[in-house]
This record gives sequence, structure tokens and C-alpha cells, in this order.
Amino acid sequence: MSARLPALVGISHGTSSPEGRRAVRGLHDAVVTAVAKLHPDATPSVRLGHVDVEQPDVPTTLASLEPDQPAVVVPLLLSAGYHVYVDLTEAVEAETERTARPVVLAGALGPDDRLTTVLLRRLREAGLGDDDRIVLAVAGSSDRRAVDDCRDMAARLAVASARDVSLGFLAAAEPRLPAAVAAASHERRGSGGGRVIVANYLLAPGYFDDLARAAGADVTARPLLVPGEAAPPELVAVVLDRYDAASGNLA
Repeated sequence: MSARLPALVGISHGTSSPEGRRAVRGLHDAVVTAVAKLHPDATPSVRLGHVDVEQPDVPTTLASLEPDQPAVVVPLLLSAGYHVYVDLTEAVEAETERTARPVVLAGALGPDDRLTTVLLRRLREAGLGDDDRIVLAVAGSSDRRAVDDCRDMAARLAVASARDVSLGFLAAAEPRLPAAVAAASHERRGSGGGRVIVANYLLAPGYFDDLARAAGADVTARPLLVPGEAAPPELVAVVLDRYDAASGNLA
């Protein structure tokens, strides 16, 4: 590995939501602060780009670095689906072919027990009761590996909350969230108590968050990032861990 600390290039999905953009920018700022504390004498560059919807895109973000600076691209994505396995993989390969810059792609943020901790915190903020039924809302993907990641997170949340957790997808996979919420509501009527509460496994406010809130649950928890509030330290730690792990793969 090069002796020079590689840049940390965080790549989010991108959103047209001003609140979502502000929330993701807050995560970026928290990562900048954390990296500076960890490496006060040789602070690596930290950049924020997007794989869709927003600018700068991945090539533009990488081009903003010093020409010979190595880089680790950290997907600010909760599951590894098409954007990781195709879009970001191809972007990293194109950059390494175009320049002499060493660039590697880190893993997605989830699954991770620290994200489960944030989900459970958001549920408690929403008033999670002993009899409430939890449905985990996830974006969804046509990539089976991403779907498996989501099922893994549902299993982790079930352990952390000590109750059953069902899963609902907002796109591309089944069951869709409204159907999962309806099934949980039917079970609740049969048992005679509690509410249906959606655990919001989305990074920030935006289109999918709006869909989650329209799915018919009694309560929908907030996503992992909330604009105007500090990014959860657990989430910042996951980003740094993905960066550190991938840095070891730089030649």
C-alpha cells in the first residue's frame, strides 16, 4: 500500500429531496471531522459524490483529487446491489484504466449490527411499545445479494428487539411494504393489541421515505440520517471501517 493516506470518496445514491441532501451532507461533514481527528498530521482528502440524480457524479468526484492520489470509494449505500456491483465497480475500473491512480471499492454499509443499533434507537424515539409489531422497510433491489442483505438486517433487528420482524420492500422485490404492513395489521387484530410500526432502513429522507410513510403503518420511524441532527456515531464508524478495510487492498 502507498505510504500516502488514500482519499475517502463517499458515494451516495443521490436524491432530489433537499432534506435528504442536507442529511447526507451532514454524514459527510461528520466523516470529515472524524478523519481529521484520527489523522491530525496527515489528514486524507474526503469527498462526497453520487451515483445517480445529483452531481458531482463518480468520475467528476474522483477527478477533483490530486492526479496521483490513491482513493477508496466507499458506497454510502445500505446494501450491495446494482449500484455497487455494476455502476461503482465500472467507475472504479474506468478510473484505474484512465489514470495511474490506485483506486479500490469498499463494501456497502450494511449489513452491520451498528446499523441495527441506530434502527432500534429510531424505533424507541417513535415510541416502540412492548406489543407493537415491527416491519422493516427497505428500498429493494433486483439483485438477490442485496435482497439477502436486507433479510440479514431483518434478522439482526429481530434479535436486537427480541421480537419478530417482518420485511417489506419499496421496489423490485416482494413482499412490498404495504402488503407487509397489511399482514402485520391482520396479525395484530388477531392478537388484540399493539400497533404496526415501520423501522425505516433508509439512509435519509427522500422518495422512498415518502413511500414508507404512505404504506399504512400506525407509526413510521425516521430514517438513519435526520437533517439538522448529528449523524449517528455508529454510522460514521461503519464508513470509517469500510474505508480502513479497503485501504489494505491498495497496491
